[in-house]
Amino acid sequence: MKVHYFLFFALLCMASCQNESIKETVSETVDSAYPFIDEIENAHMKNEFMERGNVSFDIALTLGGKERLNGIITLSADSRNGKIENKDSSVILFNDDKVFVSPEIENMSSARFAAYTWSYFFMFPYKLSDGGTKWGDYENGMLGQLDYDAYKLTFDAGTGDAPDDWYIMYADKESHLINTAANIVTASGTVEEAEEDPHAIEYCDYSIVDGIPVAQTWRFWTWRADEGLTDQLGNAAISKVKFHETAADFYAPLTSYKEAK
Repeated sequence: MKVHYFLFFALLCMASCQNESIKETVSETVDSAYPFIDEIENAHMKNEFMERGNVSFDIALTLGGKERLNGIITLSADSRNGKIENKDSSVILFNDDKVFVSPEIENMSSARFAAYTWSYFFMFPYKLSDGGTKWGDYENGMLGQLDYDAYKLTFDAGTGDAPDDWYIMYADKESHLINTAANIVTASGTVEEAEEDPHAIEYCDYSIVDGIPVAQTWRFWTWRADEGLTDQLGNAAISKVKFHETAADFYAPLTSYKEAK
């Protein structure tokens, strides 16, 4: 479970971030150790999503006023494989814990971050009951003037690269769709250092794509437990979402690709 790169981003949702037409979307079968996670996974149609093979989407992402990603991301529904095709023709691939890059890419650490972070943001609703996840209620569900169901996610020791990370997830009380996920990232420091600057991602503009609710807009924020979302850091537009099969070698690196360690 590649939760370890779930860097920055936000809370606080306005009513515009929920689509009223989504509230009737319900799946049928999920059986996790946490009933509230079942509700959220059902709302996001996890079982149906897992049967779709692969999902691809265009993404245009800006942080700090700079374009950080513009291209097409394709992911296997089981999260094991991913491919980022950038508009400059460079390519990043991941197969489980291995990342490969086309010759144009020189910054290997940046490539690993890109490979796992943006894919995890998209796949987050389908990974809530992954092995090693531990959930509990979070007492403050308020974001601005709105009240959400709120839960805290922690991890068993040895889960991913950063088991000391934690997440606060906010879900709509009626639709059970995820609105916001706040978190800390401890990969480069201590828990205490990370807790000085938590961030969050806000999922907005849900629409139904082939029966699956998908957030078409991400907003990135700084987050504070007593204030919610504070400063907006950036945003991402998600478009042209489609589910499809891929060729057997679609996620295989070319011989010219390098492995990013």
